[in-house]
Order: sequence, then C-alpha cells, then structure tokens
Amino acid sequence: MQVHNTHVRRLPADPEEVGRLIDSLSAEDDRLWPLDWGPMRFDRPLDVGAVGGHGPVRYHVVGYAPGRWVRFRFTAPRGFAGFHEFSVQTGGEGAELHHLLSMRARGWAVLTWPLLWRPMHDAALEDALDRAERDLTGTVRRPARWSPWVRALRAALGLPRRSGESAQRPTISGT
Repeated sequence: MQVHNTHVRRLPADPEEVGRLIDSLSAEDDRLWPLDWGPMRFDRPLDVGAVGGHGPVRYHVVGYAPGRWVRFRFTAPRGFAGFHEFSVQTGGEGAELHHLLSMRARGWAVLTWPLLWRPMHDAALEDALDRAERDLTGTVRRPARWSPWVRALRAALGLPRRSGESAQRPTISGT
C-alpha cells in the first residue's frame, strides 16, 4: 500500500526562523518535536548518517540542508519502506513548514498503518506544527485536538494524557 501523508502550517515568520526549528530537532533545546510524543534522539547531532528516532519509530538521516530540509529513512517499524521529512517552503508572507511522509506499507503495516500508526502520526505532526507556531508567535490560533481514537490508543499503549506541553523541554539526565 502506497502512503503519501502531508502536514503544512503557514507561519508568520522569516524562512530562516522556521529553518532554525528544523535544525533544533533532537537537540537538548529542540523547539519543534512535541514533548507528548517522547523525545526525538540520535546517536550524534542532526546530520546525514545520524541514527535514532522517537519511540518505536526508528530512522536515520539521509539528507540535510541546514535551515531548509531534513529527510529521515525508516528502519522500523517493520513494513515501513520509505521516508519522512521536514522542509521550509517560501512564497508570499511568512513561510510554510511542511512535513511529508512517503512510504510503501508492507506486511502487517498494511493493517497497522491505517488503524494505529496514521492516527498517532497525524496527531504528533499537528502537535509539532502547534509547537512551531507557539515558538514563533507565542500562541496557537487553532490548537490541534486529539481524537477519541488517539486518546484510546495512547491509553492502551500506556502513554500519558496530553500534558499541556510547556514551551521548554525538560532536562533529561543521562542522555
């Protein structure tokens, strides 16, 4: 099954400011990845060849243009063959922060993508875009809301309820 999933947020900020959000991914001062979904971590600073991911989703960095774009190739979960990426697009006032997931789901992923992974992915990405908007403007015009299904999945997986995420990443010892 071919999957093409896009999330976009127009932000009233210079493209360079939006690009710095991408560059902060996985750093101690990560300003983009949402805290409610567990930290994004790599074995080294964000750059081509870095290996890591978030939660059970694993990938490695296969392309990186600082301030503009980063692409991650999936290595897990099983059956995910493809990539996801963040990019900054310009045009008009402000800039757009894009997230694209493009993959071929195989095996059990043909069932688990629409039932489990897609709703969780969509919620996490909308939370990331909210975090970007909050970081750049101090507020979020229309905050994302988790569906009852996402709340049920998180509860079944033992994940906490929405934290009301603070603007600051907590200090994590030993990482």
